[in-house]
Amino acid sequence: MGEYQEKLKDLLIAAAKQNASDLHIAVGRRPTLRIDGALVPLQKEQIVTPEVAEALITELISPEQKNRLLKERQLDFAYNFEDKARFRVNVYFQRGYMAAALRLIPSRIRTIEELNLPPILHDFTKLSQGFILVVGPAGHGKSTTLAAMLDEVNHTRADHIITIEDPIEYVATQDRSIISQREVETDTPSFHDGLRTILRQDPDVIMIGEMRDAVSISTAMTAAETGHLVFSTLHTNSASQTIDRIIDTFPAEQQGQVVSQLAATLVATVSQRLIPRLSGGRIPATEIMIVNPAIRNLVRERKIYQIDLVVETSLQEGMVTLNRSLATLVKNKEISMENAELYSLNPADLRILLERI
Repeated sequence: MGEYQEKLKDLLIAAAKQNASDLHIAVGRRPTLRIDGALVPLQKEQIVTPEVAEALITELISPEQKNRLLKERQLDFAYNFEDKARFRVNVYFQRGYMAAALRLIPSRIRTIEELNLPPILHDFTKLSQGFILVVGPAGHGKSTTLAAMLDEVNHTRADHIITIEDPIEYVATQDRSIISQREVETDTPSFHDGLRTILRQDPDVIMIGEMRDAVSISTAMTAAETGHLVFSTLHTNSASQTIDRIIDTFPAEQQGQVVSQLAATLVATVSQRLIPRLSGGRIPATEIMIVNPAIRNLVRERKIYQIDLVVETSLQEGMVTLNRSLATLVKNKEISMENAELYSLNPADLRILLERI
C-alpha cells in the first residue's frame, strides 16, 4: 500500500470513528472533519500541500474520472471504502488547487423513529400517488429522511421503487419491493435521460435525488399526476418558499399550467434543519405542510404568502410550523434557546410562542 493510500485510509477511518458527517481536504489547512455541524481540524495531521491534496484525491478516482475533473474542474461520485463505509464525494478546484468534500453515508438506513422525525411521515409512505418534497439547506439530512421513507415503503409494500441519483447515496437492500437505483453517468447518460424514460420502467414509487430544473420538476409532477408516488428534494427553507421556487423555475407563459399541476399533485412538504442537541449530536426541527383544500386553493390562486398561516392553524391535521417544532425542542430541553433562535426564520414569533406553550 502506497504512502498516500495509507494516509487516505487513516483519514477515512478517523471520519467514520469520530462519527463525522464530512471530511474536507483543502490546501493550506489540516484535513478537517465536520462533527455535529462544527468543523474540527485533525491536529495530528500536517497542513495539506498542493501535492498532497492532488495525491490523496487521485487515490479516490479512476484515470477517466481524473480526465473529466481536469476538463470540467469538478466531479461528483460515490466512493466505497473497503465495504466499511460509503462516501458521497465532490472534488473541485479552488485557487487552482484540487480540494475535496467527502460526505459520510451511514451503511444502515435508519428508521423515521431513529431519526427523531415526526410520526406523520409514516402516513406519507402509505400513499399510492402524489408528490412529496423534503426541503432545507444543504447538509441538513434531506437524503437521510428520504432514505428512511423509501426504506419503509420497501419493507411494507410490494412495489417497484426507482431512484435517479447523482451519485447514489444510501444503498438499499430489497425486501418486499423491487428497488432500481440508477446513478447518473453509470446507469444513465444524464439526469434528463434517466427522467425521460422513467415512466417506461413500470415504477410505483419514484425518487428523484434533486429538483434541478424545469425538466425534473415537470417529470415529477407528471409522474404524480399519472398515479405514482414521487419523492424529491429542494434547497429551500419553507413550504411557501418551495412552492414559489417551483413556479418561478418556469417561464411566465407556462406558470398557469404548473400552478394547476402543483395544486393537483403536491401532497406534503417536510422542511428540516438539524440543530445541535444539548446532549451531543444533532436533532431535526421540522416544518410539516400537508396540502388540504385550503392550501390547494391558495396555490391555485397564487396566494402563496398565506400558506404559512394555514400551517400555523392546522396543528390538528398534523401540520407543524418550524417555530413550533423549535419551541417544543427547547421546552423538552433538547436544544438551547440560542440555537433555536439561530435556526428560526422568525425569532420574535418563536419567543412569543415559547411563552404560550
